[in-house]
Amino acid sequence: MIELILFYIFAGVLLAAAIGVISSRNPVHSALLLVLAFFNSAVLWMLLEAEFLALVLILVYVGAVMVLFLFVVMMLDINTAGMRRGFARYLPLALVVVAAIIVQLALIFTMDEFSAQMLADLERYPADYSNTAELGRLLYTVYVYPFEIAAVILLVAIIAAISLTLRRREGTKHQNISRQVRTRSEDRLRLVDLPRQQRGEGDS
Repeated sequence: MIELILFYIFAGVLLAAAIGVISSRNPVHSALLLVLAFFNSAVLWMLLEAEFLALVLILVYVGAVMVLFLFVVMMLDINTAGMRRGFARYLPLALVVVAAIIVQLALIFTMDEFSAQMLADLERYPADYSNTAELGRLLYTVYVYPFEIAAVILLVAIIAAISLTLRRREGTKHQNISRQVRTRSEDRLRLVDLPRQQRGEGDS
């Protein structure tokens, strides 16, 4: 009974924080609300006895990713008014996406695997059970190919992000360090012998 009460409390806070992320006008407030959402998600995973995933969510996303988000948001001068301009024209597409997500969730939760009887018959593992070892066993046996494909996709995304960052843009100045090191003294100063000009009658 206490687990059900805790679930509804943290799930309600999670939904409120998620709504606040997309409705807040301040980007910093949105990032902090997202941190709150991550913490509540971690608590829900703890209730599901997935302690490893809960700790990884806090350490990776809250401890690293969200700190980076906050750093970028606070250092950049983001024009929020310009970003909201023309936002209403995307409303029909957003409604279609939301409807598709609701239909997919309804189809998943109406499956027999999510029935109340199935959840009531879940096996309780002993105290010495390691879900970290079980997760590793599943990743490298049953889901090894999807795991490797996801790793390759992430690697391609990293390479693409680096390529977009380092690409040369017209109108920008870049330093050529090797060319600067190879510069000789006679290349730094050039003497030009200009022809002598005679003064005309109107010159003073």
